[in-house]
Amino acid sequence: KMALKTSFNYSPNFNSIKRKPRDIKFIIFHYTGMKSESAAINRLTNIQSEVSSHYFIKISGEIITIVPDLYTAWHAGRSTWKNYNSLNKNSIGIEIANSGHGKGYKKFSRSQILSLIKLSKFLIKKYKISSKNILGHSDVAPDRKKDPGEKFPWKYLSQKHIGYWHNLDQKILVNNRMIKTNNLQKKIFFKNLFKIGYSQKIPQKSNLDKIKYLKTVTKAFQRRFRQELINGIIDQECLIISKNLTEILK
Repeated sequence: KMALKTSFNYSPNFNSIKRKPRDIKFIIFHYTGMKSESAAINRLTNIQSEVSSHYFIKISGEIITIVPDLYTAWHAGRSTWKNYNSLNKNSIGIEIANSGHGKGYKKFSRSQILSLIKLSKFLIKKYKISSKNILGHSDVAPDRKKDPGEKFPWKYLSQKHIGYWHNLDQKILVNNRMIKTNNLQKKIFFKNLFKIGYSQKIPQKSNLDKIKYLKTVTKAFQRRFRQELINGIIDQECLIISKNLTEILK
C-alpha cells in the first residue's frame, strides 16, 4: 500500500460530521494567492478566516495535511459543476503556494508539481476519482476565481493521468486562433462547455450580466484548456477544443 509522507498543521475550519469515502468524487486545485507561504498557512489554520483545505503544497514540495480527507474542508465556497453544487462536501481541496494573479503570478516550482503528482495519484487511487473530476477552482467558481490559473501545467498532468486534455495538433490550434466565430458557433461552444461541466446558471437579470458571465466562463475555459491566450473571446480554436473535449468525455 502506497504511503504518503506529509507533515501536519491542522485547521479548525471543517465540518465536524465525517463523510463516507464514496462521497469524495472530486479533487480541486487552488493557488494560495498570497505573497508569503507562511501567511497562507496561517490563514488556512486560523479559526477567524473560515477557510481551509485538505492539503497544502509548499514551494519546496513539502506536503502538509491541514484537514483529514474524511472531513469537509472549506476551500471551494460557492461552486457548481454539472449537477453538483457547493463542491466542498464532495471534494478534496489542494492549495499550492503561489502568489497568484495580481501579485506576481509565477510558474509553480518543479518540486511542487512532483509532489502534486504523487499526492493526486494517491488520492485518485484511494477514492477512485475519475480523471474528468479533477478540476481547478476557476472551473467550479468562474465568476469569482482565477486559480490555479494559466501557468498550471494541466497538459503535463494529463500525461500523468491526472485530469484530461484535448488531443488536437498544435498546428491546427494555432491556425484557428483569433479566427472569428458566428453566433451559432458561439452557442455551440457554450453547449459544449455545459456538457463538459461548467455551470449553466446564467444570470437572468440583464443582458449585460449575461454577456459578462459568458465571457468569464470562456476565460475559465481558456485558463484550463487554451493557456496561451486568455481573452474571453470565442475564436475557432476555442470552438474546436471544446468539441474535441466533449468527444473525449463521452
